[in-house]
Amino acid sequence: MPELPEVETVKNQLAEKIVGKKIENVDIRLPKMVRGVTPAGFKKKVTGAKITKVSRRAKFLIIELNNNYALVIHLKMTGQLIYIKKIKFQEELLKKHSHIIYYFDDGSIFLHNDMRQFGYVRLLEKDELGSFFTTFKIGPEPLERSFSLNKFKTLLATKPRLKIKPLLMDQTFLAGIGNLYAQEACWHAKILPNRFVKSLKEKEIECLYTSLRNILREAIKCKGSTVDTYVDANDEPGDYVKKIKVYSREHQTCLRCGEKIIKIILSGRGTCYCPNCQK
Repeated sequence: MPELPEVETVKNQLAEKIVGKKIENVDIRLPKMVRGVTPAGFKKKVTGAKITKVSRRAKFLIIELNNNYALVIHLKMTGQLIYIKKIKFQEELLKKHSHIIYYFDDGSIFLHNDMRQFGYVRLLEKDELGSFFTTFKIGPEPLERSFSLNKFKTLLATKPRLKIKPLLMDQTFLAGIGNLYAQEACWHAKILPNRFVKSLKEKEIECLYTSLRNILREAIKCKGSTVDTYVDANDEPGDYVKKIKVYSREHQTCLRCGEKIIKIILSGRGTCYCPNCQK
């Protein structure tokens, strides 16, 4: 599933490419991917509107329109959002899993692809956005300036009996962190992913905080990680996969100490770690 760096990458790219464009038509090929309104109602509200802003909250992408509506998109497992210029566009670029196609006034198009069809787009009035996200009880954004080390410590103190890696993935605890970056953060901080929060020393918490934020920033610079179907808005893979230290490296040697990486199931998710480096 695309995590914070992947969604942030797509957000940044789309903000440059589609803000100010007018939607001339929408082709909805898989109606179940449209939520909150009928496909006909969605098309009626969206057609003719201009895009004014693209933003992100956790793993959600928000596209605001000039008619007081907004599109809220969740990519789930295999969603892709791809922008194609008119000069490049050919019908064969559309895939069998291109389920929603937005046509802009300059001839460019915007594809919402989803191989496994778990993702969706929801049409909301802008003044409904706050209440919509409130229902998810999403935690703080880990890269915001307001997310200080002290705030991280305070949050951890409320969850002493939970294990650290599943907690990092809890969207009500922190926004946007998934399986890949939670594992990487634990490796960089030399912390076992199944450690209980109450066992973490102050220096370990500081290291985890710094590691997590540095990894997320670096992953955004690399335009995310492509370990499955993720591509950015240019239909290109993310390069952070070349910098992955532990995720999906079961039986390979640790890049820090040479020990073999072990994989366990933790809270239902595959989790890799180094039994020597991580304590």
